This record gives sequence, C-alpha cells and structure tokens, in this order.
Amino acid sequence: MPPPAPPCWHQLDSQQVLAHCHSRRDGLSAAEAASRLASHGANLLPQPARKNLLQRFLLQFHNLLIYLLLAAAAITAVLGDWVDTSVIVAVTVINAAIGALQEGRAESALAAIRKLLAPGAIVVRGGERHAVDASQLVPGDIVLLQSGDKVPADVRLLDTRSLRIDEAALTGESLPVDKHSAPLPADTALAERSNMAYAGTLVSVGQAHALVVATGSATELGRINAMLGSVPAQLTPLSRELARFARQLSIVIVAVALLTIALGILWRGHHWQAMFMAGVGLAVAAIPEGLPAIVTITLAIGVERMARQRAIMRKLPAVETLGSVTVICSDKTGTLTRNEMTASQVQLRDGQLQVSGSGYAPEGGLFRHGQPQHYGSHAALDALLQAAALCNDARLQPQAGGWQLLGDPTEGALLALALKARLPLEQLLQRLPRRDAIPFESEHRFMATLHHDHNGQRLILLKGAPEVVLARVSHELAAGGEQAANLPWWQQQAARLAGDGGRVLALASRQQAHGSSELSFDDVAGGLTLLGLVVLLDPPRAEARQAVALCRAAGIRVKMITGDHAATAAAIGRQLGIGDGRALNGHDLDALDDAALAAAVQQVDVFARASPAHKLRLIAALKQHGEVVAMTGDGVNDAPALKQADVGVAMGGKGTEAAKEAAEMVISDDNFATLVSAVREGRTVYDNLKKAILFILPTNVGQALIIIAAILFGVALPVSPVQILWVNMVSAVTLALAFAFEPTEHGVMRRPPRPPGAQLLDRLFLWRLVFVGLLMVALPFALYLQLLAEGGGHPLASTMAVNSMVAIEIAYLFNSRQRHASAWRRDTLLGNPVAFGCVLLLIVLQLAFSYLPWLQALFGTAAPSGRHWLLAAASGALAFVLIEAEKALLRPR
Repeated sequence: MPPPAPPCWHQLDSQQVLAHCHSRRDGLSAAEAASRLASHGANLLPQPARKNLLQRFLLQFHNLLIYLLLAAAAITAVLGDWVDTSVIVAVTVINAAIGALQEGRAESALAAIRKLLAPGAIVVRGGERHAVDASQLVPGDIVLLQSGDKVPADVRLLDTRSLRIDEAALTGESLPVDKHSAPLPADTALAERSNMAYAGTLVSVGQAHALVVATGSATELGRINAMLGSVPAQLTPLSRELARFARQLSIVIVAVALLTIALGILWRGHHWQAMFMAGVGLAVAAIPEGLPAIVTITLAIGVERMARQRAIMRKLPAVETLGSVTVICSDKTGTLTRNEMTASQVQLRDGQLQVSGSGYAPEGGLFRHGQPQHYGSHAALDALLQAAALCNDARLQPQAGGWQLLGDPTEGALLALALKARLPLEQLLQRLPRRDAIPFESEHRFMATLHHDHNGQRLILLKGAPEVVLARVSHELAAGGEQAANLPWWQQQAARLAGDGGRVLALASRQQAHGSSELSFDDVAGGLTLLGLVVLLDPPRAEARQAVALCRAAGIRVKMITGDHAATAAAIGRQLGIGDGRALNGHDLDALDDAALAAAVQQVDVFARASPAHKLRLIAALKQHGEVVAMTGDGVNDAPALKQADVGVAMGGKGTEAAKEAAEMVISDDNFATLVSAVREGRTVYDNLKKAILFILPTNVGQALIIIAAILFGVALPVSPVQILWVNMVSAVTLALAFAFEPTEHGVMRRPPRPPGAQLLDRLFLWRLVFVGLLMVALPFALYLQLLAEGGGHPLASTMAVNSMVAIEIAYLFNSRQRHASAWRRDTLLGNPVAFGCVLLLIVLQLAFSYLPWLQALFGTAAPSGRHWLLAAASGALAFVLIEAEKALLRPR
C-alpha cells in the first residue's frame, strides 16, 4: 500500500510521482493490484444510506399543518361525517405521496454523479496491457488514454502526445485544455493543473500514459459527491411561511375554542357537552381543510404552464420560490454563452474584419466597414482563410437542428470562418493535399501542416499562440504583397484583442519551391510570413443580454460564477451588462474569510476560476444577506451549488444528469431567457396563492365567528358543524380553485421581489381577514334572525344562513381577483372564464344542498322560496360593494 498522497501531485515530476506511489512504468503486478484494491476499495463513489419509500412517505406527515388536518379529520369522524373525513384524509395522503416521490427523485442526484465514472479502462500491469472494469483500478496503476476516452480516475500524466481534455463539466472551462507532463508550482489552481486529468472528464484529442493517484471517493469527482451529499435540503419561502402560519393558526384555534367553551359554560350556563361540540364545530370552521389542496393544485397548474415555455419543474414548491428570487447566480459556459467557439474578428495588416454568425454553422459572413468580404476578393484574406481551413483537423457536418463538430472546438471555429467566406474547401483540399503535420503540443503551442501542389511547390502552414508564431516570422502579408514584419505592431494588436476576453490565434505560412515530403521543426523555426490574427470567442446568447436587463428591471441581480479565466468572464459580463468590469477569481476568494466574502458578494457580480467549494461559499454568503438565490448550471461541478440554492436551475440540452437531478428546475432549451419567463410565472403563482389564501381564510373566520356570536346571543347555532364542512368543501373545490387559473397581472416584472422575510399575514392581509370575516358573520346572522322572527323555523333559517355565506363568497371571489385595484373593471370581471364556471358549479351544488331530499336529511336543510334567494343574493351584492369601498379607502396608503 502506498503512503498517503502528497498535498500536490502536480508539483512532482514523473519519477517522483512513480516513487511516491511505489509504482513503475510497466505497471503493478497482479498481486500488488489485488492488495491495493483490498486496501483502497473499488474505484466507485460510495452509496449513501437511502430512506425507503415507506420511510419517506411517513416522514411527510411530520408537519404541523398536516397535524391540524389530521385533527380536523378526527373531529369530523367524531361528528360522524365520514365523507369529509375521507376527503381530508385523502388530501393528506396524496400530498404525502407526492412529497415522497419528489424526495426520491432528488436523492438520485448522487446516483447520477456515480454514473459519471468511466465503465472501462486500459491498464498496464506486469508490462502487458489489459482491458479492465474501471472499478478495479487502484492508486499506482498505469493507464492509457486516447481520444474519446472518459478519464477513469484522477491521474498524473507521465507522457502525452497532442493531449487535450474537455474539463467543462468539472471546472467550467469552455475550451478543451492542453495537457503535458511537466511539474507545476504547488499553488496552481485546479483548473490550471495541466499535468493532471480528472475522473469523469473527456479526452478530446491525443494520447497519454498516466499514473492513477486517486480512485473512488478520493477523486475530485468524489469530493463533489461528498459535498453534494452534505448539502441539506432547502425549505422554500412558501414552505417556511406556511409552517409559520400553521403554528400561528393552531395556537389561535385552540385558544379561541377553549375560550368559547369556557364562556358558554361559565357565562351562559350551557351544558359542557353542548359547549364541547360547539368548540369542536368552531375548530372545524377555523381549519382551512382545502388549503393544502389549493396550494398543490395552484403549483401544479403553474408547473404545467411553465412546461409549455420549456421550463420543467421537478419540485412543485420551487415554482413559487422562483417568484421570490432576488439573485440569480449563473454559470457562463453553455448558459449565458453558447458553449460553441466562434471567430468574431480577423486582423489583417491593412485592416480589421468583423465576423457575423455564431456557433459552428457556416452561416454569416465577413465584413470590413460594413461591406461584405469573401474568398477571392482580397489576397491577404484568401491566404489566411486557406491556412485556417488546411491547418485544421476538424470537420463540420450538417445534422437535424444544426451542425455537428467533429474535432477540436478551436479548429471548428476556424473551419466555420473559412466556410462563411465561401471558401471552396473540397477544391482546395484536392489542389493542396496534406503530406505531413506537426500536431499541437502544449510544449510548443502550435500546429503546422505541410502541403504540396501538383507542381511540386511546398506550402507550410502554421497556427498557434501569437507570441509563439511571432517569434518565427520575418515577413507579413499586406495588400501590396510580402514586406518586413512590424512585430511590435502585431504584439500590440494581439494584446488589444486578448483584452476583450477572446482567445487570439496567429496564422503564418511559408512557401518553398522544392523540398522533402516530411515536415520538421527546423522548417518552422523561422522565415515565416505572418498572415493575420483571429479572435475566437464563446459568444453570449443573443437573447441573454435582454434577459439580464429584464432581471434588473424586476429587481433581480444577476451574478456570473464560472470556472473560466477572469479576463474572459469579465469581458462576457460587460457584453451582457453583468457587473462593472471587475472579477474575483478563485485565489481572491480563498484569501477572503466569511465576513469579507459576505461583503464582496454585495459589490462584485463576476467570479472566475470558481471551484465547487467556491460556489457553495458564494451562495452561503448571499443567503447570509437574506437573499433568495437561484443558481443555474450544467456541469458536475455545479451540482452541489444547484442543490444548496433556493432554486437550482439545470440546463436540459447540454447539462449533465448530475446537474439535472440536483436541480429543482430544468430548462429544456438551455436558454437563460427561459429562466426569466419562469420567474414571471413564479411571481404569478405566488400572487394567485396569496389571493386564494386571502379568499379562504376570511371564510373560515366568518364561520368560526358565527358560532361565537350564537353563543354570545344565546341562540341555536345558525350553521351546524356538518353544514360548515359542506361550505368549506364546496367553496374549496370550486371558488378557491378559480384562483389557480388567474392570468399574470400587468407590471409583474416591473416590481421588486417581495422581501425574503416578508410574512404571509401582513397588516393589510390581517385587516382584510377581519373585515370580510365580520361581513361573513353579520349578514348571514342577520338573515338567520330575520327568518326566525318571521316564523320560518330553524331548518329554513339555517339553510339561508349557509346560502348567504355562499353568496358572499361568490361576491368576494371577484373582489379578491385584485388585491388592491378596483374590481369594477372588465378584465377583472371577465378575465378568468374558469371563475364563472366555478360559480355556476357552486350554484348547482347549493341548489342540490337546498332541495334534494337526501341532502336535506343529511344537512338538516329546508327548501327556500324565490324571495329567500333574493335576500341571499342581496347579502352578496352588499358585501361586494362594502369590500370595494374598503379597498378604495385604503388604496392611497
């Protein structure tokens, strides 16, 4: 067994790494591998203990509001109302089942990360190559990597050839990273450790021999897995508000019920059994049995509407949470940008050209001063385009929905540039076939190709980093032909172009009359002619800037957190309107303690070279300020932060399964603008929920107060507990349901998010609750006493008290569709067709309640006359007018 790992594998040279791991170039023996497998365990991420379906289901009942509902079910069972008992129990069971299933899906985030480990590997043991299951790898194994392989473990590279690895899913780096085997300084950041390769990343091109230094949970992927498992489940703002409301409601209900029982016994002298049943009836009246169902239905309808806009919600409560988001932390690569390299500018000696179009589609063109340029119109441009197309191993091919790149993204962008200029690629390949090449290596940072025309002319083409290419040129190509190279000018241009956050490549050529069909380093050591510079960018999405502006208008700050370079991140931020040009990188974040970081996140909006741990710290710092945070991302490195955020938003197209499973929402089109639409829908859902709650609670208050009023006035209960349950049930499944279909209010995205600490029961809410509750008592109670005085009898008076309550609820439905604005508007009265359908359904139910003999026997009702219905309708109309008057008086405040 090798000794513990050193702090930095990347700082050791190849021989030191082999010595430290007690390994050698021809690999471990079979016996050594077996011994280390027993010591270190399989190269698998650990499987945490998971609750089974029954455990998850039972835990859903551990909620105070659910306890209240179960208490209500027990009370209705005592009253013998088995129908309502069944309804209430069914609501709680359905909610528990949904919650259990959602929790099970969330736990599969860890399983998705475990699937990222490579299934197989080529290992050298005892000097021979073997294909083994990747789970059997151990520290000290020698593995072979080649193009297309998934890296099976964390490895230290020993020998490389043109090796480039796509680490976007782990680090956020938008381009494949050049790799080599030379040692690096100890403080090199993870994303810049170019002599290491990490489990779960993908070999884009090249080959390597590598030494396994970490397996399973000891890998960087394992660290992310552990980090994800340690992030606690997040309560949504709505969940917190409902929990607080349930506590407050339970205290009030119990206190009022006990006080009512005591007053009835001690003041009015009623029998204790009668008062106990009255207290039970009061509790039944006050508990909003239909509230959980309305919340669930409203959220589900919001989910369905968002799905039509390509935003797929995995957890219902997250719909509402979106409406309260105050900060969106967005990944850059693939979220704000296309994750497709694009040539944006071409610098020639006699001018600069702009390139239109994005991605790898050869659509767009080249423009100088607004005038289109194409192949054949400019000799210097033609030479650069030829070099871009021929000194290139990439291929582009059309497919459904776009163009597919085969090869390196940088080379794909250069090839697309040439095709945009109408370069005849097939003819050029026939005229100048390739004879030899020097592939790109990180040691020399260029690629060169050799071409022969059919007359024996030798053409050498070279592309690479500007400082490398400029060191090899003696001439430059201008409109008038070749001339001595002005190297300081080119260096100035390269620095200027790089300052905009792009990757700059230089292209050069050399022509020879005759020569060998082989290409050597001496052939490109000097004497080349510089053709020009090309700027490559991962461009912002066209709609992302507008989406960021909409977020600002809605009071939402957008922060970019990426694993890419600081200069690139800052440049993209400037283009999108994010931040003020400043960017903090990972080293800066490591130097800040928690207090300093909490201050920094309020001032800086762009964070670069951020690791998964950095992202967790940034989200924690934002939450410390009370922010409600949405985090977007698509890589494995984003998964812990997605889980910790109030709303995790994964990209569905290019996102990893780990990111999708850790998130509450998946955007199917990878479009940041879709998130803005989802925020708008989230605000609509919250508005509708608050309207529904503001509608339901006064009804419950009125029903409870009418029982108290009857006890205080010493008369029989106007509405029996069974009748109260009827009103609660039919109003919940009809009128309250209409609020789930309310359209979005005007200006919803021009107002700031609600304060994170805002309570569901604000002062206006409480006042409206009391005011409407008193109307729900006074008008039905007055009608009840009037009919008793007329000699109509208790059954008829009780029936009309219930019908008067329902009429007031119908009127209050239209009052509540606008919390502040007047309901005397066409769009308020007619803007929700579902509301009219619900009113018609409720009228039918009340007719059945009043006239069907078997319902009369069950609820103790009597058939009213037409005059009685007019009195009930008048109570509803009066309530509507009084509530609108109250809104008009309070509106200026």
